[in-house]
Amino acid sequence: MRFFNTPRIVGKMSVVGNKESKGPVGKYFDKCETDDKMGEKTFERAEIRMLDTAVRGAVRDAKLEIEDIDVMVSGDLLNQMTTSSYAARDIGVPHIGIYGACSTMTEGLMLSATLVDSGYFTNVICAASSHFATAERQFRYPLEYGCQRPPYAQWTVTGAAASVISKNTEATERFPKLVMAIPGLITDYGVNDLNNMGAAMAPAAMDTMFTLFTQSGYNENDFDLIVTGDLGKLGSDILRDLMRKRGIRLGQNYIDCGNIIYDVNQKCYQGGSGCACSATIFNSFIMDKLSNGEYKRVAYLATGALMSTQSCYQGETIPCISHAVVVESPFGGK
Repeated sequence: MRFFNTPRIVGKMSVVGNKESKGPVGKYFDKCETDDKMGEKTFERAEIRMLDTAVRGAVRDAKLEIEDIDVMVSGDLLNQMTTSSYAARDIGVPHIGIYGACSTMTEGLMLSATLVDSGYFTNVICAASSHFATAERQFRYPLEYGCQRPPYAQWTVTGAAASVISKNTEATERFPKLVMAIPGLITDYGVNDLNNMGAAMAPAAMDTMFTLFTQSGYNENDFDLIVTGDLGKLGSDILRDLMRKRGIRLGQNYIDCGNIIYDVNQKCYQGGSGCACSATIFNSFIMDKLSNGEYKRVAYLATGALMSTQSCYQGETIPCISHAVVVESPFGGK
């Protein structure tokens, strides 16, 4: 999908937990919380508060008011998207809830850009959140259980992020623009281990990335940065192998958010995952470099594992997806 009216990302906000603030890209995040409960009684309430903070912060960054937002597009990892629904209740704007697991941010950017590009709305905000403790409680084991993690596991990122997508006008032309999006295809290579997310999601990233390079007119060298969502160390290595078998070699302009959000000394095994993993890095590190022209064109492919809390226990494998967006600096393409 090419956005001929090139919607602009005019505001952004990233909020992370204490562990994430100590990682390699910690200095880029807008707000770092020192308490994972953030003064709330439960981890779930803390996640709602983070998402609310990210949305309101992005609106302020865009020099807008909440009343200027036409619709909010958001999602999270919890059942019935409870974090997004409760946050949207308090924010008080029309809400479109989406579920793409860890691919939620690119799904939100794609849908928000479509709504703005078509002329239906002027200002749309998209957001995503996750929390280590809430995700562990729902998908694996409560923290109190003290389950030992396998070496190929990833660490769910505690954080939330939001982007304000606005109509391309003379007033917004100095902001990064969304030029293209690719909705992903459900891909399943038979992985059924709830801990091995990188191996499960890598084929989905490969499918969408191959589509981008073969159908868009761009190749791997046309981007300053190609970034996947949260494959982690193992998953990003698998992706490189899969792309090599398709005849495409990913070079030094490829990184994975899950592979860079934590330092090796933080003992997060294969790295980060969760909706907030790529959402927070995109709305901080990547957007900063797009805004100042250091990156001219970025391909952003978040990845999501779409299992339920019961499907894997019933013997089902893990269907995965990856959506892609292409974002360019206001200073022109590469």
